[in-house]
Amino acid sequence: MKFHPDKISAPSVQGYGPGWIQVAGEKITHSIVISSRGERLDWHDTHFEALTAGHFEQLARMQTELVIFGSGPRLRFVSPALTQALMIQRIGLETMDTQAACRTYNILAAEGRHVAVALLMR
Repeated sequence: MKFHPDKISAPSVQGYGPGWIQVAGEKITHSIVISSRGERLDWHDTHFEALTAGHFEQLARMQTELVIFGSGPRLRFVSPALTQALMIQRIGLETMDTQAACRTYNILAAEGRHVAVALLMR
């Protein structure tokens, strides 16, 4: 039996640590959104307490099947009032800490799913 490495066409998170991730060889230290179709939104200076409905409206416009929300170094859930735009478009939202969100996004993106990951770095 011959083994071949999987080729992932979607952008993936290649590494992460406290306050940073690496995508396409670039170390990123600010909050960011990455889509499995290659879209990228920088959420400069965004932290959990600064989230607004507008942030989730941006995510809804990406029209993914699922948004994975990395809430920072610890698990925190946003108010449902902020995520209404996702609910209206029937886009799923899964919340986890940022490192778990990176791992989950990589798995789903490698499966060819149309997902986005929104990562808070602090």
